[in-house]
Amino acid sequence: MTIHQLSVFIENKSGTLVKVLKLLKNEGIQLIASTIADTAEYGICRIICSEPTRAYDVLKAAGVAVSLADVFAIELDDEPGRAADAIEIFAEAGISIAYLYSFLLRGKGVLVFRTDNAQAAADAIKSHGLKSIPESDLYKLV
Repeated sequence: MTIHQLSVFIENKSGTLVKVLKLLKNEGIQLIASTIADTAEYGICRIICSEPTRAYDVLKAAGVAVSLADVFAIELDDEPGRAADAIEIFAEAGISIAYLYSFLLRGKGVLVFRTDNAQAAADAIKSHGLKSIPESDLYKLV
């Protein structure tokens, strides 16, 4: 089971990130998690938010370069090593992780990741009893 994530391409200059955040703020869209990876000229801001499809439409209408992707979100106990244990499952199954980030939410760890083999990841999650977080449940946590 996957969730929707925005990937926003922003120039590495003052004011570009705040433009994106203000657009979402003005629409009452709640950010749940975000991360930025940068290069010399631009950054990719990945966002999990309360209304990803509407956020995508708002940003597109404002001329922001944005895409909507499916990623996995799994819930982990808030204990040292739980993320390593989860990633080991994927590594042993030969599943490559393109990127990941994590955060704590209401006493639970949340690991968000993207892979080029979604079916294998879904199978590994199910067969190892990992808890995939449905999109509707993630949004209820905020």
